[in-house]
Amino acid sequence: MTDFAALLQPDRGQDAHRIHAVTAQGFEEWVKRQPERARTAIDAARFKAKEGSLVILPADKPSGWSAAVGVPDSMGPWSLAAAAAKLPEGSYRLTEGEPGAAALGWLLAQHRFDRYRHEPEPIPQRILLTGEAARVEETIRLADAVALVRDLVDTPAADMGPAELQAEAEAVAKSCGAKISVTKGDVLTKSFPMIAAVGRAATNARAPRLIELEWGDPSHPRLAIVGKGVCFDSGGLDIKPASGMLLMKKDMGGAAHALALGRLVMQARLRLRLHLLIPAVENAVSAEAFRPGDILRSRAGISVEIGNTDAEGRLILADALARAAEDKPELILDFATLTGAARVALGPDLPALFANDEVLAADLLAAADRADDPLWRLPLWKPYLDMLKSEAADINNAGNGGFAGAVTAALFLEKFVPAGTAWAHLDTFAWMPSAKPGRPKGGEALGLRAAWEMVRARFG
Repeated sequence: MTDFAALLQPDRGQDAHRIHAVTAQGFEEWVKRQPERARTAIDAARFKAKEGSLVILPADKPSGWSAAVGVPDSMGPWSLAAAAAKLPEGSYRLTEGEPGAAALGWLLAQHRFDRYRHEPEPIPQRILLTGEAARVEETIRLADAVALVRDLVDTPAADMGPAELQAEAEAVAKSCGAKISVTKGDVLTKSFPMIAAVGRAATNARAPRLIELEWGDPSHPRLAIVGKGVCFDSGGLDIKPASGMLLMKKDMGGAAHALALGRLVMQARLRLRLHLLIPAVENAVSAEAFRPGDILRSRAGISVEIGNTDAEGRLILADALARAAEDKPELILDFATLTGAARVALGPDLPALFANDEVLAADLLAAADRADDPLWRLPLWKPYLDMLKSEAADINNAGNGGFAGAVTAALFLEKFVPAGTAWAHLDTFAWMPSAKPGRPKGGEALGLRAAWEMVRARFG
């Protein structure tokens, strides 16, 4: 894990190189104020303050050089990320103002997933100084949370099965003083039949389980966070093509988000009773696999006909949601890499938000704007429940006709949330298909910061 605490430090007047944050709009006026030597360097580099561009400015002393960085008109989390990846090793401070939200991108630009590198490439340490000392610890915690999601998602399924996901949850619980319990085997089959059914084709070493973590004062408002933990998804008997399996190590991305959000709640010591639930399975193929046409009895008592074994995430989430609801939480949040339909509709950057409560939806969207972590609300359009009708059971797990796949998946989940319980579902991609400043190709936290901002605002 990257030591972010070494990369963001309170400014106590230490020696540091200066960073000029320059916008394209203010570029001409800024250039006029620079000494001739600096203007020569700017011209030679053809620096025009394009976002993410960088130029080193010489000074009278060789060690006194500074840097100019192109930034947007309004500084956001990723405004300094490109600079953090390009600057030489050393300490830096902005010439005007404080980094604010941009400190997060500065840190995450220096995070690497190098677990499998024989000789990891050394990463120069670029240290950012800030006068906002009170924000340092919070920014580091948030960077650690994003890095946790990235690392868990990037780890291949061979090393991130249900047992390894349990170990990660146990490590978080130990570090935060939380209680953890795990349901497996015959007890799982009786108590959480859909989790057991989805995971029963896997080997004993990768047996399905429900991981539950509890923390906080029982008298405080109860928050349940649920994360889809499909550690690898072959599609089951409705098997995916080879191309469809290439990224399926990331199908536990919802669990990674839930674990990271739960850790943020505990580290901040919010006045909450936290209940974190991760149904962890591998959707494998064997003679034990559940089949199309099977009818499963859920924990909630609702019978589910299997229209497609590749719509397994909603099955394990349904049992976990039913368990979460039993303790009457004030709020349930779930994260899941649930549907390709959400990606077709919104692309990789925008998690689809579904909510059964208008105030909760508004709070999440406002928090997403504040955190610069966008969400896009889609409707729980009740007429589409007709697509989930079953002639033999209470509901089918896969909508017929191929339309509105993200909506029908969310409607399926809503059946397992009691009326009157506020609930939000984030259908997230958990992956960057191409690199951007501060965000390498690979696992990514999408919707995490928005959810954390909402939770902190409500319960902080």
